[in-house]
Amino acid sequence: MNTIRHDFRSDTVTRPSAGMRAAMAAAEVGDDVFGDDPTVNLLEQKMAGLLKKEAAIFVPSGTQSNLLALMSHCGRGDEFLAGQNAHCYKYEAGGAAVLGSIQPQPIAHRADGTMDPREIEAAIKGPGDSHFAVTRVIALENTFGGRVLPVEYMLEVAGIARKHGLGLHLDGARAFNATVQMGMDIAEFTAPFDSVSICLSKGLGAPVGSVLVGRADLIETARRHRKMLGGGMRQAGILAAAGLYAIENNVARLADDHGRAKRLAEGLGRHKGLSVVAPDTNILWVEAEAELGDRLTAYLGENGVGITGRYGQQRWVTHLDVTDEDVEGALALVDKFFAN
Repeated sequence: MNTIRHDFRSDTVTRPSAGMRAAMAAAEVGDDVFGDDPTVNLLEQKMAGLLKKEAAIFVPSGTQSNLLALMSHCGRGDEFLAGQNAHCYKYEAGGAAVLGSIQPQPIAHRADGTMDPREIEAAIKGPGDSHFAVTRVIALENTFGGRVLPVEYMLEVAGIARKHGLGLHLDGARAFNATVQMGMDIAEFTAPFDSVSICLSKGLGAPVGSVLVGRADLIETARRHRKMLGGGMRQAGILAAAGLYAIENNVARLADDHGRAKRLAEGLGRHKGLSVVAPDTNILWVEAEAELGDRLTAYLGENGVGITGRYGQQRWVTHLDVTDEDVEGALALVDKFFAN
C-alpha cells in the first residue's frame, strides 16, 4: 500500500492538534446519558447559542444527526423530501427507511445544485388521501458538494415549508464553510430551519461527532431516538472538548482551506483534458475523459497523493492538515504527469 503524504481524500482525515488533544485530556466528564457530563452540556449550550436555537444534542456522527432529525420530524410511514444526491438520501445507507420507517421522496437537482421549488411543492402530499405517505419535512443541504447554495433559495424553500405546515431540516455538515465564504453569521444562515446538523469532524478538525440543533421539542425527541439507536455515550466530554476547541479555534481558518482549493483549481486548470469547476469552499471537482482521469488518479496515488474519484471524475478536498506545500507538491506531480 502506498503511503499518502498529501491527503486530499476528505476533510474527515484530519487529526487532532496538540491543543485539541490537551483540551480533551483536561476535559471534565460525567455520564452524558444521565445528563451530567459538564463538557457535553457546555458544547450543546454553546452550539444552541451560536445558532440561536432552543436546544442541541451531541451525537457520534453526521449520519446519526440527520437520521435523528428525520425521525424527530416524522412518524412511521411519513415522508421527507430531499435532493436526489443529498447525503441524507443517497449516502446514509437508507437509514431513514430502514430504521425510521420513513419514506424518502427524492427531487432532481438543477445544474447549480438547487432543487426547483416548483418541483418541491408539487411533491408534497397531505393527509387527505390515504394512498400517499404524508410529507412532514423538507431537507436541504448546504454546502452541497462544496457549493454554497444561495440564502434566497433556502428562504424560498422555507416559505414553501411554512405554507404547507412542514418542518425544515438543514444538513449543515459544512455550514461553517458556507458562512465563512459568505462572511455571514451562522445564526442568520440557519435561521429558517427547525433543525440543523453541524459536523465537528470535517473541516473543523475534531476526531468525531456532530451536533443536532433546533427546536426544544425536536431535540427532546431526538434524545430518546439517540438512545434507541445506540448513540448514548457515557463520559463523552472527552470528545465534546474536541468539539469545543474546534468551534473556538478552527472556524475562521476555514478561509485558508478555501484559498488552497482555489490554488488547486488554478494549477489543475492549466492542463488540457481536465475540466475544473471553480470551488466555492474546500471541495474541488475535476472532470476528465475516463481513461485519462483514472490514469492520473492512479499515478497520484502511486506518488503519495490521495484523492477520491472514478470514471474520470476526481474530488479534491482541502482541510487543516493540508498545507501550501501539499498543494504545490501535488500540482508539481500533475505537471510531471502531463509532461510525460
